[in-house]
Amino acid sequence: MLEEKNISDSGLNTIALPDVPMDDLALVYSRFLSLMSLYQAAADEIVTKFQILDNEFSAKYQRNPIHTLKSRIKSPDSIIGKLNRKGLPISVEAIRTNLYDIAGVRVICQYIDDIYTLAGLLTSHDDIELLKTKDYIKNPKPNGYRSLHIVVNVPVFLSTGKDYAPVEIQIRTMAMDFWASLEHELHYKTSKNVEQSLSDELYYCAETIADTDKRMQEIYKKINGYK
Repeated sequence: MLEEKNISDSGLNTIALPDVPMDDLALVYSRFLSLMSLYQAAADEIVTKFQILDNEFSAKYQRNPIHTLKSRIKSPDSIIGKLNRKGLPISVEAIRTNLYDIAGVRVICQYIDDIYTLAGLLTSHDDIELLKTKDYIKNPKPNGYRSLHIVVNVPVFLSTGKDYAPVEIQIRTMAMDFWASLEHELHYKTSKNVEQSLSDELYYCAETIADTDKRMQEIYKKINGYK
């Protein structure tokens, strides 16, 4: 689950950084906090843009396409772990150059069509640059996972000038999020043997939920007179 995180509680000072002299540690910590502040600001910008779109839909169409909106910044442990897995140095430069999911925003929608509508509207903004797209709705993962993932480059206006930071956005329906949350919880609570035996059942549930999503979309269209 995405959870909001206060960057002042980043906890970097509790992590042992190898071969970093104490005199340099304060500088490393300061640069890391500045970078996390940049990512948090970028995530906030995206959240604000989605809130504006949701409010506009409410005023124009008397409905809110967004059910839930959350943001998070990766923890230092998670960042360092990912750098290690990629064989990269633990540095601000390595983070900025190689990691695109430090800042994350999750948008939970009512219907499948809302996912593509919101993604299209956001990326049509002239200050947003689309970097990556992974459509796990049209092309689900083997375990049945469905969601639209996009990475966008976001401008942030600081006292020193304009800077940019990437934000990973996950957009899915309430049904997709329900399945993903339970699958994530079960994944960490079960052994490999049990997990393997349940994989077919989880996949079946994912397919059932996907079918329900499509049916609810069609019902909504019929009620509102859409073709």
